[in-house]
Amino acid sequence: MLSDEVWRDLRSQGVTRMFPERSVMLRQGSPGTHLLALTSGLAKVVCREPSGAKTWLAFRGPGDLLGEVSVFNGTSRTADVVALTPCAAVVLDAERFVRFVEERGLVIHLMRQALARMRESDLHRGELQTLPLVVRLARTLLRLAVLTDQMAQSNAVRLTGLNQEEVAQAIGVTRNAVISGLGQLRAVGLVETARRVIVIRDVEALRRWAAAD
Repeated sequence: MLSDEVWRDLRSQGVTRMFPERSVMLRQGSPGTHLLALTSGLAKVVCREPSGAKTWLAFRGPGDLLGEVSVFNGTSRTADVVALTPCAAVVLDAERFVRFVEERGLVIHLMRQALARMRESDLHRGELQTLPLVVRLARTLLRLAVLTDQMAQSNAVRLTGLNQEEVAQAIGVTRNAVISGLGQLRAVGLVETARRVIVIRDVEALRRWAAAD
């Protein structure tokens, strides 16, 4: 992530736009004329296949840049970004953003961020192949807690906007498998669930589950 000072200055380069829950923030196939600096809310990145199927790629939260790859490459967007909760983001013109990056000497920093995302993707693929369902579920919930910036506020974290199908896509299982996994965590008092709401009741205990293999 960018430093607080750079992030503040970057946000001053554009205008804030509000995105309702479930709205498309950036659309696959559209030109990279601008990018978004997400300041609040939770979003998902999904790729639409020619068959109509959607492949989950990532979750994104406050402090993340959205759509910067197409801006740098000059190519059309390769995925949709969808608001899972009401989101606020600063809309940044592509040329103005590139000029800001060059003037501030941020190219290397953004390259490192891109590499970190690639490592994150590789780690995720490894987890899908090697870890039990409930461990993958625990790790995903903890990552979402970090993205929504709630980890330092309380030992209880409230995640909203997600449905069980989206959680299932993120951990590579069926919706019924997610229901079973959440049931296990609920049975030991680690989470509570409602429609599009997952409350982590004990973050430290969930970390112990996430560390198991």
